[in-house]
Amino acid sequence: MRLLLDTHVFLWAVAEPKRLSSKARSSIGKLENQVYVSPVTAYELSYKHHLGRLPYAAALITSFGRQVAHLYATELAVTSPHTLAAGQLDWEHKDPFDRMLAAQAMVEGLTLVTADEDLQAFGPVATLW
Repeated sequence: MRLLLDTHVFLWAVAEPKRLSSKARSSIGKLENQVYVSPVTAYELSYKHHLGRLPYAAALITSFGRQVAHLYATELAVTSPHTLAAGQLDWEHKDPFDRMLAAQAMVEGLTLVTADEDLQAFGPVATLW
């Protein structure tokens, strides 16, 4: 299975794995699965930390690449097909981070690992929780 981690899933997988569903935790941990983390996640973590909404995330931000590697994940580059798809999504959801992650999952044929019910309800994106 090819998985893209939503930002909160990446954060929980690194810092609070017990918050993950058992299905998400086991899927992320299976070596036969390809796990991806988007630079959109790095941006969202950094931005929310800067706003004071994730005050404890400083260490995670400075070690982002190591944390991705710790999960045996690969960083998924943002490409113009991703950004164009995100801009064209027929979806009322306004969060630009969620739109980009959904578009990346759609374009690349990935399953988005998320507890976010709005993303789970967005039909064109396969999700796992």
